[in-house]
Amino acid sequence: MINDTFRHKGLRSRLVDELRGKGVGSEAVLRAIHAVPRHLFLDSSFVKMAYKDIAFPIGAGQTISQPSTVARQTQLLEVLPGQKVLEVGTGSGYQAAVLGEMGIELYSIERQSELYKKCCQMLPYLGYSKIHLFLGDGYEGLPDIAPFDAILVTAGAEEIPAKLLLQLKVGGVMVVPVGSKIQIMTRIRRLNEEEFEQEEFGECAFVPMLNGINQ
Repeated sequence: MINDTFRHKGLRSRLVDELRGKGVGSEAVLRAIHAVPRHLFLDSSFVKMAYKDIAFPIGAGQTISQPSTVARQTQLLEVLPGQKVLEVGTGSGYQAAVLGEMGIELYSIERQSELYKKCCQMLPYLGYSKIHLFLGDGYEGLPDIAPFDAILVTAGAEEIPAKLLLQLKVGGVMVVPVGSKIQIMTRIRRLNEEEFEQEEFGECAFVPMLNGINQ
């Protein structure tokens, strides 16, 4: 049985109000944030703080992003129900769950086997049947499943991952934090087979995007 009480739901309502006050304008994104029991994605020692707008460690040197960051990236992605989306960096699975609430078909890659295994248990348990998980190198993407309507990168890439750009549909968008210590939230839209348009949305801080698989 999923432990998601009226108190948890009340705390999520308060969090949604806070995010709305911070400029998250997409009601679809806010509904998704409200629907996902974030406390279930945290280590038990952090559960009481689950609905604060802060990040927490989740093991394997990774973090669960603060809700405002998750909401911001999801809003920039502009996904529509039924679209096929790639997420690079499953992490705790929280961002994947929020995307799952948007009615999309999500393919998510994680390089840390410890986190991948946890998500393989948690996400189906919560009923997310349209989230497909892969253990792999995010820089490589999933070329056999591409092209994607949208791609979300949840780690800081020193430069825009070229192989991921080529897995975007024409008209599709990729949202990726670009930079080393401090990143710039960047949205790239594929205009045609050869041309891309790039927009920047301010500074952010993510764990670094790494090559390979950590078994």
